[in-house]
Amino acid sequence: MSQVLSKSPKHCAAKQGINIDKSYKKLFFAFSTFFTTVLAFIFLIWLILHPAKPQFSLREAYIYQLNLSGPHLLNSSIQLTLLSKNPNKKVGIYYDELQAYAAYKGQQITVDTSLPPFYQGHEESNLLTASLEGTGLPVAPSFGYEVGRDQTAGRIVMNLKVNGKLRWKVGSWVSGRYRFNVNCVSVMAFGPTAPRGPLSSIQGTQCSTAL
Repeated sequence: MSQVLSKSPKHCAAKQGINIDKSYKKLFFAFSTFFTTVLAFIFLIWLILHPAKPQFSLREAYIYQLNLSGPHLLNSSIQLTLLSKNPNKKVGIYYDELQAYAAYKGQQITVDTSLPPFYQGHEESNLLTASLEGTGLPVAPSFGYEVGRDQTAGRIVMNLKVNGKLRWKVGSWVSGRYRFNVNCVSVMAFGPTAPRGPLSSIQGTQCSTAL
């Protein structure tokens, strides 16, 4: 006599549920493996290439105006030219959201000036120019005294700064954005013996770059 085995609907549904769970687990495992492999590959490229941060140097800086229009209000006009260099042989750089300004004794003496975004190829150099201005900017009560003291000393020291974000480019891959800060120290002759016309600095000062 043959034995007939019958399966209840609940038993079939449970077995089907187990198969679905296994399929989802396999799919998840395959996706995780692929994603991990891609990340490891990108990280390996990063370690091999190890991009160096960009280099900046101050080519020219001219102060056309720097005077108080009130007890603590400053009018300023400064022109600067920077040289930007990408030292990497296999990595390009995208520059975004660039802002330049001038500072004196820790005080910002011009408003932020936007610079156009650009791409810099391997070992490529670019000149950046900006006109920095300020009208009626509030400054510390000691500003006039500090400027007078520098005039007596015969020189004035300015900080010309650029802030922005950059992206590395390796082949067709482009990284996320990284914030960077550039600080250029400009020393200008300033005093009774200074030549007529705008104060100038053309010594080609190397700037510091923080990334």
